[in-house]
Amino acid sequence: MRKETQCVHAGKYRDQATRGTNTPIFTSSAFEYLDREETLYPRYYNTPNQDAVVRKVCALEGAESGIVFSSGMAAISTTVLSLAQCGEHVVMLDELYGGTHAFATDTFDRFGIRYSFAATDADSVIRAALPETKVIVIESPTNPLLGILDIRQVAEFARSRGIATVIDNTFASPVNQNPIGFGIDVVVHSGTKYLGGHSDLCCGIALTSAALTERIRRMARHLGGSLNAITCYLLERSLKTLVLRVEKQSANALRIAEFLAAHSAVRKVNYPGLPGFKGHSIARSQMSGFGGMLSFELNGDSGFPTPFLRCLKLITPAVSLGGVETLICCPAQTSHSKISAEERRRIGINDSLLRLSVGIEDADDLIEDLDKALKR
Repeated sequence: MRKETQCVHAGKYRDQATRGTNTPIFTSSAFEYLDREETLYPRYYNTPNQDAVVRKVCALEGAESGIVFSSGMAAISTTVLSLAQCGEHVVMLDELYGGTHAFATDTFDRFGIRYSFAATDADSVIRAALPETKVIVIESPTNPLLGILDIRQVAEFARSRGIATVIDNTFASPVNQNPIGFGIDVVVHSGTKYLGGHSDLCCGIALTSAALTERIRRMARHLGGSLNAITCYLLERSLKTLVLRVEKQSANALRIAEFLAAHSAVRKVNYPGLPGFKGHSIARSQMSGFGGMLSFELNGDSGFPTPFLRCLKLITPAVSLGGVETLICCPAQTSHSKISAEERRRIGINDSLLRLSVGIEDADDLIEDLDKALKR
Protein backbone atom coordinates (compact mmCIF):
# COMPACT_ATOMS: atom_id res chain seq x y z
CA MET A 1 0.00 0.00 0.00
CA ARG A 2 1.07 3.58 -0.61
CA LYS A 3 1.39 5.94 2.34
CA GLU A 4 -2.04 7.57 1.97
CA THR A 5 -3.66 4.11 2.10
CA GLN A 6 -1.40 2.93 4.94
CA CYS A 7 -2.46 5.94 7.02
CA VAL A 8 -6.09 4.89 6.77
CA HIS A 9 -5.94 1.09 6.79
CA ALA A 10 -2.65 -0.23 8.25
CA GLY A 11 -2.76 -1.63 11.76
CA LYS A 12 -6.51 -1.46 12.18
CA TYR A 13 -7.97 -3.78 14.83
CA ARG A 14 -10.79 -5.88 13.34
CA ASP A 15 -13.55 -6.13 15.94
CA GLN A 16 -15.52 -9.27 15.11
CA ALA A 17 -18.25 -8.53 17.68
CA THR A 18 -19.46 -5.24 16.15
CA ARG A 19 -17.54 -5.18 12.83
CA GLY A 20 -16.99 -1.45 13.32
CA THR A 21 -14.62 0.38 10.97
CA ASN A 22 -12.59 1.90 13.82
CA THR A 23 -10.43 0.25 16.46
CA PRO A 24 -12.42 0.00 19.73
CA ILE A 25 -11.01 1.63 22.86
CA PHE A 26 -9.96 -1.07 25.33
CA THR A 27 -9.93 0.78 28.63
CA SER A 28 -8.99 -2.19 30.83
CA SER A 29 -5.83 -2.07 32.88
CA ALA A 30 -6.58 -5.63 34.07
CA PHE A 31 -6.77 -8.56 31.62
CA GLU A 32 -7.47 -12.25 32.27
CA TYR A 33 -4.33 -14.32 32.04
CA LEU A 34 -5.50 -17.97 32.10
CA ASP A 35 -5.20 -19.82 28.79
CA ARG A 36 -3.20 -16.95 27.21
CA GLU A 37 0.33 -17.20 25.84
CA GLU A 38 1.09 -13.57 26.76
CA THR A 39 -0.24 -11.50 29.63
CA LEU A 40 -1.71 -8.19 28.47
CA TYR A 41 -0.91 -5.11 30.54
CA PRO A 42 -0.47 -1.43 29.55
CA ARG A 43 3.03 -1.24 31.07
CA TYR A 44 4.01 -4.29 29.04
CA TYR A 45 3.31 -2.29 25.85
CA ASN A 46 1.14 -5.01 24.32
CA THR A 47 -2.50 -3.92 24.54
CA PRO A 48 -4.69 -3.84 21.39
CA ASN A 49 -4.75 -0.03 21.19
CA GLN A 50 -0.98 0.19 21.59
CA ASP A 51 -0.47 -2.49 18.95
CA ALA A 52 -2.78 -0.77 16.45
CA VAL A 53 -0.72 2.43 16.59
CA VAL A 54 2.58 0.58 16.32
CA ARG A 55 1.47 -1.45 13.31
CA LYS A 56 0.31 1.66 11.46
CA VAL A 57 3.51 3.65 12.05
CA CYS A 58 5.64 0.57 11.30
CA ALA A 59 3.94 0.37 7.91
CA LEU A 60 4.69 4.04 7.26
CA GLU A 61 8.36 3.78 8.33
CA GLY A 62 9.09 0.34 6.91
CA ALA A 63 9.87 -1.04 10.38
CA GLU A 64 9.41 -4.58 11.66
CA SER A 65 8.27 -3.72 15.19
CA GLY A 66 8.12 -0.94 17.76
CA ILE A 67 6.78 0.51 21.00
CA VAL A 68 4.49 3.49 21.60
CA PHE A 69 5.38 5.68 24.61
CA SER A 70 3.82 8.43 26.70
CA SER A 71 6.17 11.07 25.23
CA GLY A 72 8.96 11.54 22.74
CA MET A 73 11.48 11.89 25.56
CA ALA A 74 10.29 8.59 27.06
CA ALA A 75 10.89 6.99 23.66
CA ILE A 76 14.40 8.29 23.06
CA SER A 77 15.66 8.06 26.66
CA THR A 78 14.41 4.48 27.04
CA THR A 79 15.92 3.54 23.68
CA VAL A 80 19.36 4.96 24.43
CA LEU A 81 19.48 3.49 27.94
CA SER A 82 18.58 0.07 26.55
CA LEU A 83 21.43 0.21 24.01
CA ALA A 84 24.25 1.82 26.05
CA GLN A 85 25.69 0.46 29.29
CA CYS A 86 28.13 1.62 31.96
CA GLY A 87 31.60 2.12 30.49
CA GLU A 88 30.35 2.48 26.91
CA HIS A 89 30.32 5.58 24.71
CA VAL A 90 27.59 7.44 22.83
CA VAL A 91 28.02 9.92 19.97
CA MET A 92 25.35 12.63 19.71
CA LEU A 93 24.88 15.65 17.49
CA ASP A 94 25.51 19.15 18.82
CA GLU A 95 22.21 20.25 17.30
CA LEU A 96 19.94 17.67 18.89
CA TYR A 97 16.65 18.76 20.44
CA GLY A 98 17.38 20.53 23.73
CA GLY A 99 15.59 17.92 25.82
CA THR A 100 17.72 15.13 24.35
CA HIS A 101 20.87 17.20 24.83
CA ALA A 102 19.94 17.83 28.48
CA PHE A 103 19.10 14.15 29.00
CA ALA A 104 22.68 13.25 28.07
CA THR A 105 24.43 15.96 30.07
CA ASP A 106 22.23 15.49 33.16
CA THR A 107 22.14 11.69 33.41
CA PHE A 108 24.87 9.89 31.45
CA ASP A 109 27.62 10.54 34.00
CA ARG A 110 25.50 9.02 36.77
CA PHE A 111 25.06 5.85 34.68
CA GLY A 112 28.76 5.70 33.80
CA ILE A 113 28.02 6.33 30.12
CA ARG A 114 30.59 8.42 28.26
CA TYR A 115 29.47 10.72 25.45
CA SER A 116 30.71 13.12 22.81
CA PHE A 117 28.93 15.77 20.73
CA ALA A 118 29.65 16.13 17.02
CA ALA A 119 28.83 18.69 14.36
CA THR A 120 25.97 17.99 11.93
CA ASP A 121 27.84 16.21 9.17
CA ALA A 122 28.61 12.53 8.69
CA ASP A 123 32.40 12.98 8.76
CA SER A 124 32.28 14.70 12.15
CA VAL A 125 30.08 11.94 13.57
CA ILE A 126 32.46 9.28 12.29
CA ARG A 127 35.51 11.08 13.74
CA ALA A 128 33.80 11.30 17.14
CA ALA A 129 33.38 7.52 17.39
CA LEU A 130 35.68 5.64 19.78
CA PRO A 131 36.48 1.92 20.09
CA GLU A 132 33.94 1.71 22.95
CA THR A 133 31.19 3.61 21.08
CA LYS A 134 27.97 1.57 21.09
CA VAL A 135 25.33 4.12 20.04
CA ILE A 136 25.12 7.05 17.62
CA VAL A 137 22.16 9.44 18.02
CA ILE A 138 21.34 11.85 15.20
CA GLU A 139 18.64 14.10 13.78
CA SER A 140 18.15 15.20 10.18
CA PRO A 141 16.73 17.81 9.86
CA THR A 142 17.91 19.01 13.27
CA ASN A 143 15.93 21.02 15.79
CA PRO A 144 15.99 24.05 15.45
CA LEU A 145 18.66 24.80 12.83
CA LEU A 146 17.32 22.32 10.24
CA GLY A 147 20.80 20.90 9.74
CA ILE A 148 21.12 17.98 7.33
CA LEU A 149 23.61 15.12 7.36
CA ASP A 150 24.10 12.10 5.15
CA ILE A 151 22.08 9.41 6.94
CA ARG A 152 23.32 6.60 4.68
CA GLN A 153 26.98 7.41 5.38
CA VAL A 154 26.45 7.38 9.15
CA ALA A 155 24.48 4.12 8.99
CA GLU A 156 27.06 2.39 6.79
CA PHE A 157 29.91 3.35 9.10
CA ALA A 158 28.00 2.29 12.22
CA ARG A 159 27.06 -1.11 10.74
CA SER A 160 30.72 -1.77 9.91
CA ARG A 161 31.66 -1.12 13.55
CA GLY A 162 28.71 -2.85 15.24
CA ILE A 163 27.35 0.46 16.54
CA ALA A 164 23.59 0.93 16.96
CA THR A 165 22.14 4.03 15.26
CA VAL A 166 19.18 6.04 16.52
CA ILE A 167 17.55 8.91 14.63
CA ASP A 168 14.92 11.35 15.82
CA ASN A 169 12.78 11.62 12.69
CA THR A 170 10.20 14.00 14.19
CA PHE A 171 10.87 17.00 11.93
CA ALA A 172 10.74 14.97 8.71
CA SER A 173 7.84 12.66 9.70
CA PRO A 174 7.35 9.25 8.06
CA VAL A 175 5.83 11.05 5.07
CA ASN A 176 9.03 12.84 4.05
CA GLN A 177 11.80 10.47 5.23
CA ASN A 178 12.22 6.79 6.12
CA PRO A 179 15.67 6.26 7.70
CA ILE A 180 15.33 2.49 8.20
CA GLY A 181 15.60 2.19 4.44
CA PHE A 182 18.99 3.93 4.70
CA GLY A 183 20.27 1.42 7.28
CA ILE A 184 19.37 3.18 10.55
CA ASP A 185 18.56 0.77 13.39
CA VAL A 186 16.00 2.72 15.46
CA VAL A 187 13.68 5.54 14.35
CA VAL A 188 12.16 7.64 17.14
CA HIS A 189 9.34 10.19 16.89
CA SER A 190 7.86 12.64 19.31
CA GLY A 191 4.31 11.68 18.34
CA THR A 192 3.15 14.81 20.12
CA LYS A 193 4.11 16.64 16.93
CA TYR A 194 3.21 15.48 13.40
CA LEU A 195 1.84 12.04 14.26
CA GLY A 196 -0.74 13.50 16.64
CA GLY A 197 -0.89 16.67 14.61
CA HIS A 198 -3.52 18.64 16.54
CA SER A 199 -1.58 19.95 19.56
CA ASP A 200 -3.69 17.90 21.97
CA LEU A 201 -1.72 14.66 22.54
CA CYS A 202 1.56 13.80 24.27
CA CYS A 203 3.15 10.58 22.98
CA GLY A 204 6.23 9.04 21.38
CA ILE A 205 7.25 5.95 19.45
CA ALA A 206 10.38 3.90 18.74
CA LEU A 207 10.50 1.69 15.63
CA THR A 208 13.10 -0.96 14.83
CA SER A 209 13.63 -4.70 14.33
CA ALA A 210 11.81 -7.32 16.37
CA ALA A 211 15.02 -8.21 18.22
CA LEU A 212 15.85 -4.62 19.20
CA THR A 213 12.22 -3.97 20.11
CA GLU A 214 12.40 -6.69 22.76
CA ARG A 215 15.61 -5.20 24.12
CA ILE A 216 14.00 -1.76 24.36
CA ARG A 217 10.80 -3.26 25.78
CA ARG A 218 12.71 -4.80 28.71
CA MET A 219 13.98 -1.36 29.71
CA ALA A 220 10.62 0.27 28.98
CA ARG A 221 8.84 -2.06 31.40
CA HIS A 222 11.16 -0.86 34.16
CA LEU A 223 10.80 2.84 33.34
CA GLY A 224 7.05 2.65 32.79
CA GLY A 225 6.46 5.29 30.11
CA SER A 226 3.41 3.54 28.61
CA LEU A 227 0.52 5.21 26.78
CA ASN A 228 -3.13 4.83 27.77
CA ALA A 229 -5.81 3.39 25.49
CA ILE A 230 -7.74 6.61 24.89
CA THR A 231 -4.65 8.52 23.77
CA CYS A 232 -3.68 5.56 21.57
CA TYR A 233 -7.09 5.72 19.94
CA LEU A 234 -6.81 9.47 19.32
CA LEU A 235 -3.30 9.00 17.94
CA GLU A 236 -4.46 6.26 15.57
CA ARG A 237 -7.31 8.51 14.39
CA SER A 238 -4.90 11.42 13.79
CA LEU A 239 -2.54 9.25 11.78
CA LYS A 240 -5.23 8.70 9.15
CA THR A 241 -4.74 12.28 7.92
CA LEU A 242 -0.95 12.41 8.34
CA VAL A 243 -0.07 12.54 4.64
CA LEU A 244 -2.68 15.20 3.88
CA ARG A 245 -1.46 17.40 6.72
CA VAL A 246 2.28 17.02 6.12
CA GLU A 247 2.03 17.64 2.38
CA LYS A 248 0.12 20.89 2.98
CA GLN A 249 2.51 21.95 5.75
CA SER A 250 5.53 21.24 3.56
CA ALA A 251 4.11 23.24 0.65
CA ASN A 252 3.28 26.16 2.95
CA ALA A 253 6.72 26.08 4.57
CA LEU A 254 8.51 26.30 1.23
CA ARG A 255 6.49 29.37 0.22
CA ILE A 256 7.11 31.05 3.57
CA ALA A 257 10.84 30.23 3.51
CA GLU A 258 11.12 31.81 0.06
CA PHE A 259 9.25 34.90 1.29
CA LEU A 260 11.43 35.29 4.37
CA ALA A 261 14.66 34.72 2.44
CA ALA A 262 13.79 37.68 0.21
CA HIS A 263 12.71 40.00 3.05
CA SER A 264 15.01 42.87 4.04
CA ALA A 265 14.19 42.46 7.75
CA VAL A 266 15.42 38.85 7.82
CA ARG A 267 19.12 38.02 8.17
CA LYS A 268 19.04 34.25 7.63
CA VAL A 269 16.57 31.46 6.87
CA ASN A 270 17.18 27.79 7.68
CA TYR A 271 15.10 25.50 5.45
CA PRO A 272 16.39 22.47 3.51
CA GLY A 273 14.04 23.23 0.61
CA LEU A 274 15.90 26.43 -0.30
CA PRO A 275 18.49 25.76 -3.05
CA GLY A 276 21.07 27.92 -1.27
CA PHE A 277 20.74 26.08 2.05
CA LYS A 278 23.88 24.16 3.07
CA GLY A 279 22.23 20.73 3.23
CA HIS A 280 19.88 21.13 0.28
CA SER A 281 21.49 18.56 -2.05
CA ILE A 282 21.72 15.88 0.65
CA ALA A 283 18.14 16.58 1.73
CA ARG A 284 16.96 16.10 -1.85
CA SER A 285 18.65 12.70 -1.94
CA GLN A 286 17.01 11.36 1.25
CA MET A 287 13.75 13.29 1.66
CA SER A 288 10.61 13.16 -0.48
CA GLY A 289 9.54 16.55 0.92
CA PHE A 290 11.33 19.20 2.95
CA GLY A 291 8.85 19.39 5.84
CA GLY A 292 6.87 22.03 7.65
CA MET A 293 9.64 23.34 9.94
CA LEU A 294 11.95 26.30 9.37
CA SER A 295 13.87 28.82 11.45
CA PHE A 296 15.06 32.35 10.79
CA GLU A 297 16.92 35.27 12.34
CA LEU A 298 15.85 38.90 12.28
CA ASN A 299 18.14 41.75 11.32
CA GLY A 300 19.15 44.30 13.91
CA ASP A 301 19.05 43.71 17.65
CA SER A 302 20.40 40.28 18.63
CA GLY A 303 18.28 40.08 21.80
CA PHE A 304 15.13 38.03 22.32
CA PRO A 305 12.61 38.85 19.52
CA THR A 306 9.64 39.28 21.88
CA PRO A 307 8.45 42.59 20.31
CA PHE A 308 8.17 40.89 16.93
CA LEU A 309 6.24 37.97 18.41
CA ARG A 310 3.76 40.36 20.03
CA CYS A 311 3.00 41.88 16.61
CA LEU A 312 1.80 38.56 15.15
CA LYS A 313 -1.98 38.20 15.02
CA LEU A 314 -2.55 34.82 13.34
CA ILE A 315 0.63 32.92 14.12
CA THR A 316 0.77 31.91 17.79
CA PRO A 317 3.90 32.12 19.99
CA ALA A 318 3.73 28.71 21.68
CA VAL A 319 5.86 25.71 22.60
CA SER A 320 5.66 22.50 20.51
CA LEU A 321 5.25 21.98 16.77
CA GLY A 322 3.67 19.87 14.05
CA GLY A 323 0.06 20.88 14.64
CA VAL A 324 -2.50 22.09 12.12
CA GLU A 325 -2.04 25.66 13.38
CA THR A 326 1.14 27.67 12.78
CA LEU A 327 3.26 28.16 15.91
CA ILE A 328 6.40 30.16 16.50
CA CYS A 329 8.92 30.22 19.35
CA CYS A 330 12.34 31.46 20.36
CA PRO A 331 14.38 28.27 21.03
CA ALA A 332 16.72 30.08 23.41
CA GLN A 333 13.72 30.73 25.65
CA THR A 334 11.89 27.42 25.09
CA SER A 335 13.16 24.15 23.58
CA HIS A 336 16.84 24.89 24.28
CA SER A 337 16.55 26.94 27.46
CA LYS A 338 18.06 24.08 29.50
CA ILE A 339 21.31 24.45 27.55
CA SER A 340 23.73 27.14 28.75
CA ALA A 341 23.93 30.38 26.77
CA GLU A 342 27.57 29.62 26.00
CA GLU A 343 26.70 26.20 24.59
CA ARG A 344 23.84 27.66 22.53
CA ARG A 345 26.18 30.23 21.00
CA ARG A 346 28.73 27.52 20.18
CA ILE A 347 26.09 25.46 18.39
CA GLY A 348 24.68 28.49 16.55
CA ILE A 349 21.39 28.99 18.39
CA ASN A 350 21.33 32.78 18.79
CA ASP A 351 18.90 34.59 21.07
CA SER A 352 17.30 36.13 17.98
CA LEU A 353 16.61 32.76 16.31
CA LEU A 354 12.93 31.98 15.71
CA ARG A 355 11.54 28.50 14.96
CA LEU A 356 8.40 28.38 12.84
CA SER A 357 6.14 25.32 12.74
CA VAL A 358 3.97 25.88 9.67
CA GLY A 359 0.36 24.68 9.79
CA ILE A 360 -2.30 23.94 7.19
CA GLU A 361 -3.74 27.46 6.93
CA ASP A 362 -3.68 29.40 3.67
CA ALA A 363 -0.07 30.34 2.96
CA ASP A 364 -1.00 33.86 1.83
CA ASP A 365 -2.63 34.57 5.21
CA LEU A 366 0.48 33.39 7.04
CA ILE A 367 2.79 35.44 4.83
CA GLU A 368 0.65 38.53 5.33
CA ASP A 369 0.80 38.08 9.11
CA LEU A 370 4.60 37.71 9.02
CA ASP A 371 5.00 40.66 6.67
CA LYS A 372 2.95 43.02 8.85
CA ALA A 373 4.85 42.00 11.98
CA LEU A 374 8.21 42.43 10.25
CA LYS A 375 7.23 45.91 9.04
CA ARG A 376 6.14 46.94 12.53
